[in-house]
Amino acid sequence: MKLESMDHWELRAALEWQVELGADEALSEDPVNRYDIPAKPVSAAKPETATAQALPVPEVVGPDPVAEAKSAAARAQDLNALETAMSGFDHCELKRGARNLVFSDGNANARLMIIGEAPDREEDRQGKPFVGAAGQLLDKMLGAIDMARDAVDAEQAVYITHILPWRPPQNREPLPEEIDMMRPFVQRHIELVAPDVIILMGNIACDALLGKRGIQRLRGTWGKAQDVPVMPMFHPAYLLRTPAAKRDAWHDLLEIQAKLRP
Repeated sequence: MKLESMDHWELRAALEWQVELGADEALSEDPVNRYDIPAKPVSAAKPETATAQALPVPEVVGPDPVAEAKSAAARAQDLNALETAMSGFDHCELKRGARNLVFSDGNANARLMIIGEAPDREEDRQGKPFVGAAGQLLDKMLGAIDMARDAVDAEQAVYITHILPWRPPQNREPLPEEIDMMRPFVQRHIELVAPDVIILMGNIACDALLGKRGIQRLRGTWGKAQDVPVMPMFHPAYLLRTPAAKRDAWHDLLEIQAKLRP
C-alpha cells in the first residue's frame, strides 16, 4: 500500500508497528549504501593545475632563558651579586605571582648545605626557606645531630636554599623548564658557598642536580654533584605526612654527621 492512499490512523498504526520492530531512525525512500566511499567534495579553491605557493613561516627569535641564566649566574662574584642577578631574572613566570624571592637562610660559611625544592606559602610570605611546619621539623632534625641554621661556628652551621626561589602557584610541582632555567643559579650558589656536604631534600632537588628521581630509592645513598658529596633525603613535608619514614631520615642524618666529623 502506498503512503499517499493511507489515512491518518493507518499511517499511525504503520509507524507504531515499525517502533515495535525496533526501528529508531527515519530513512529516505531511496536506499542508502553506507559502505560507499563519499565523493570528493568540489573545492572552491584554484584549479588543480594552479600551483599554490606556501607562505613562509616566520621564525620566532627570542632570548634563551637557560643561556641568559648561565650568563647572569657566571657574572655573580659573591652571594649578594647572585641574589641581585636572580631578582633581575625575568624569564621565569613564577616571579610574577610570588610575593618574595626566597634566596637563603643560615651561615654561608657552613660546611653543610641543604637544598630544598621550592617555597611554600609561608616561605613566600616570609622570604626565607623552611620556615613553616616542615621547617620546624627540619630544625629539630638538625638539632638531633648538634647542628643549626643560626649556629656561628661553621662546624655546626647549616646553609639552606631552594632549587626555585619563587613559589609555584598552589604549591604545584615545578615544571621541567622552570628547573632548567634556575639550575645555573643553583650551581653557582654551590660554587660560592663551597660546602663539604649537600643534602638534597626531595625529588625536585635530586632531579635538578643529579638528573634522577625516585627518592625512595635514592635516599640514604651518597652521590656527587659538582664534586661535592650529596645525600638525598626525604623532604620534611613528606615526613610530616609519613611519620614511619622518620627512622630512615634518622639513619641518613647519622650518615651525614659521620661524613662531616670522621
